Amino acid sequence: MDKKKVLDAVKLAREFSKQRNFSQTFDIIINLKDLNPKKADENIDLFTTLPNSKGKQVKICAFVDKDLTEKAKVFDQVISESEFIKYQKPKEIKQLAEQYDFFIAQANIMTSIAKTFGKVLGARGKMPNPKAGCIITPASDLEQLKLRIQKTVRLKTKNEPIIKVPVGKEDMQDEQVAENIISLYNTLAHSLPKEEENIRDLFVKLTMSPAVRLGEKKAELEQRLKAREAEKSQPGKRKSQSDKQQLNKQPAIEKKAVVEKSGVNQEHEGSAKKQSAKKQKQSNKEKQEPEVKTK
Repeated sequence: MDKKKVLDAVKLAREFSKQRNFSQTFDIIINLKDLNPKKADENIDLFTTLPNSKGKQVKICAFVDKDLTEKAKVFDQVISESEFIKYQKPKEIKQLAEQYDFFIAQANIMTSIAKTFGKVLGARGKMPNPKAGCIITPASDLEQLKLRIQKTVRLKTKNEPIIKVPVGKEDMQDEQVAENIISLYNTLAHSLPKEEENIRDLFVKLTMSPAVRLGEKKAELEQRLKAREAEKSQPGKRKSQSDKQQLNKQPAIEKKAVVEKSGVNQEHEGSAKKQSAKKQKQSNKEKQEPEVKTK
């Protein structure tokens, strides 16, 4: 991956983002190709450690037995096995899931953890995961684990061949964000069946900025944004070939939103036409009915 192109995309994302009263997150959107995530062997689900922090404090909760209760206090919360009885209601476990980003588990009590927390945490993809190194023993170095998790991100496809991952905050240096992007890209590429051939394109964006395609020039980005604004201002107008080309250059996540919006407009138009045709048919029927004369 060309580092200069990555840095240029990061700078453009900054340039096209308005000042906000919060620290925005840098995300990357990767569109894959020739993969079907619905197939188990083509679904992507892996963890990787970035070279730099993501710029956000990751909150960690640990499930341990009495042997590790004291040692595990390096994490934000420790729940010992004897306390599991307090978490019998799903509502209490849902609150835990909302409060913490990662959950750590002591290996020899995994059965109890799964029985108590599995249903809720599993549905949210937050069960302690060995791929992320979240299964521990009394011999584990918990300080090092905590530092590593602060830089860990998950690359996962769901029903579509799209991966969206946070890679930093806007108060980080461009070099740090770029290094995170390159590291993540290389890890993903090496995990794909055809490596880079399975990657269609990559976009960089801030929370409230437009998505910038890797390698895209400023003039090209401005043209694409102009075409998108034109599409929004005239939702009922049939798309020209040029409009369609610009739409196809948008990242899949944004494109889906535009297509769905267009579909809603078409649905309303179709409904209105049906109502109009129905009224016209009724009117014609009334005209054709013979007048009944009374003697």
